Parts: sequence; structure tokens; C-alpha cells
Amino acid sequence: MARSCVAAALLVAGAVAQDPGAAIELTIQSPPENTYISGPIRLQAIVSPLSAVSQITGLTFFADGIVVCRLERPPLACDWDAGPTVEEHHIRAVATLRSGGRLVANVRTKRLDHAEKVDVDVVQVTATVTNGRGRFVPGLRREDFRVFEDDVRQPVTQFLAENVPLELLAAIDISGSMRLAIPELKEAVKEFLAAVPPTNEVTLIGFNDNIFPLTRRSRDPEARLRAVDRLAAWGGTALYDVIIRGIEMLDQATGRKALVVFSDGEDQGSHATRDDTLRRLEETDATLYMIGQGQRASAPDLRALMERLAKQSGGRAFFPDRIEDLRSVFGEIIEDLSNQYLISYAPIDTVHDGTWRTIRVELVDRSYRVRAREGYRAKPPGR
Repeated sequence: MARSCVAAALLVAGAVAQDPGAAIELTIQSPPENTYISGPIRLQAIVSPLSAVSQITGLTFFADGIVVCRLERPPLACDWDAGPTVEEHHIRAVATLRSGGRLVANVRTKRLDHAEKVDVDVVQVTATVTNGRGRFVPGLRREDFRVFEDDVRQPVTQFLAENVPLELLAAIDISGSMRLAIPELKEAVKEFLAAVPPTNEVTLIGFNDNIFPLTRRSRDPEARLRAVDRLAAWGGTALYDVIIRGIEMLDQATGRKALVVFSDGEDQGSHATRDDTLRRLEETDATLYMIGQGQRASAPDLRALMERLAKQSGGRAFFPDRIEDLRSVFGEIIEDLSNQYLISYAPIDTVHDGTWRTIRVELVDRSYRVRAREGYRAKPPGR
């Protein structure tokens, strides 16, 4: 992120044992300076050098002079609701050090000009960029991207490329048809969750005819693994219901959001329909990864549906032939999530009429390929 986009406070002291002359820098990473915000957002601060985080004994976030949260250990992040309209806010972070000193960082967000409507939503897009050989392209900047809504270029209000918070929800099929595969599935899921950095929040749910939350927004790697051990197979498959429920849970978060759904068969017991699921996906900025495994998942109609669901959100669909192949699939998803750019914009068209708006993300360097959500549905008032 460019230095002009952050606010920092420096304390020159012997706080870092490895380099007594080093300066400790506290930066408010989210929200950045002079951006538009509204609704639930993530307040996040970082310390550099990273080794200095052990010198922090506490951090308090203030929003407009009011305490939002007090933190005693990393990650230095918490959620805050900025309200329904885009207004100016003063965000302040105060960290105390073991040495008795303190660090202070401030940012101010922007309100919309009088010529702009104040009931707009900020649209969030995660983008993954690859080169001609299919390899991820890191290190791109805000000016490298162009975002279009219904073919009209939009002003980018926020761009994050590194250390972007991730909230991950993994939904695991535990229907009766998974009984024989459960032992190997558990081991593959454990490896997957172990690869997710502990600074990211993970929710794990099992589903069959019903949905069973096993962990909720956990940053504890051991708690994640213990939750996997509780998986047991029985019942049918409510695929549509779990996708919609997962989206509802993720929509309460800010930053990057990803839903990974593993299922070995078609929907057998959902209250929601396929059209309900497609419509709900149009209203979320979460990225969906579908993993179809088993004989039924090879059926052309089910495969096409899973690909359609994932592609619309900017995600991917995988169809491993064997349960053993899940390890490589989960590895691809982790790599995918680790190379996402987070782009936000306040739409020029602020009418909430329930219509579908197409999104197109382009790069100045046209030799690169970019994958992002295809669009969104502008929610009518009251939704």
C-alpha cells in the first residue's frame, strides 16, 4: 500500500531487542485514509517490524472518540458498524508498549460530496490475477486496475493487496453417503485448515439435512482441528440451504470472504431452491469455491450447476476423482486466497432498484488474466 494511504506513528526506542535502534511503526491498515466507508467494516492495525508485535501489551480502537474495542494480543483487529450512510469518521488506534511508551495512529475517512447521493453502498470485489502461464501475479497497484459497472468505469475508493483480512467458512458434507470417506476427509480438511494463517477467522460447519456449526469465527488452530474430529456421517444433503446460510454468516463480516463447500452429491433436502441460491449469490461479495466429489458429482448437470455457482462469485469449482485428491484441491484454494486483491468502489449509479449490475475488472497490462465476481444485484430499499 502506498505510504500516502496510511497514517502512522513512530516511536524511536529500544523496544525491539533484535534492533535497539529500530523505530516501531503502528499503522491503521483498514480503513485507509480518505476512503468512503459505510455499514459493518473491519478495523485493523499492523505493527512493523513484525517482530515488534511482542512489545505491544494492549491496543484500543476509537471511532469518533468512542471506544470500539480493546485488544490484548494479535490480530489487532475488530469489527465496527460505520452506519448506513457514507459519513466522515475519525479512527484512532492507541497501543501501549512494555517499555511504558505508547504508539498512536489516526485516519480520517471521507463523506460524500453534496453532489453525490448518501444512500450508496460500497461494492467490494476480490480479484485474482494470473499471467499467460497460469501463475499468480503479485505486487500490482491500484492504478493497474480498472473497474467497470454496466460498462461505465467506476472510481476505486479502496485497494488492498497485502495482509487483507480473510473470513473463511468451510462447509463439509456429512450426509450418509460420506460414511466410508469420512476418515480420509477429516485428515484432508485438517490439513486445509492448518494451512489457513491463524490471523484469519475460520468458521466450520457440517451439513446433511440440517446445518451444524462446529466453530464460529475461530482463530485458534487447535479449536479448528478439534471441530473436525466431531464430524460424523448421516442423513441427506441440503446443498442449497448450506450455501445460503454460509452467505448469510459471511455477509456480517468485512474484508475478504470465502465460502468453501464440499459435497459428494446433488441436493436432496433443502428448503431453498436452485433459483433462491443463485439469487442470493447475486447479492453477496463472498467468493464461493465448490468441491464436487463422488460418482454423482460427475453428472454433467450437477457439474454445470457447481461451476455456474462458483464462477458467478469469482470462485472456482473442483471435481477430484478420489477423496485422496482433496489435498491438492485444498492447496489450490489456499494459494488462490493468498493471492487476492481487494477492490472497493462507490457505484455511480446509486439507484436501489433490484436490477442486475455487471462488473468487469480489467488490467492496464492486457496480457494478464483477472478473475472476479461477474456482478451484483442492487438490493431494493428495506432488504
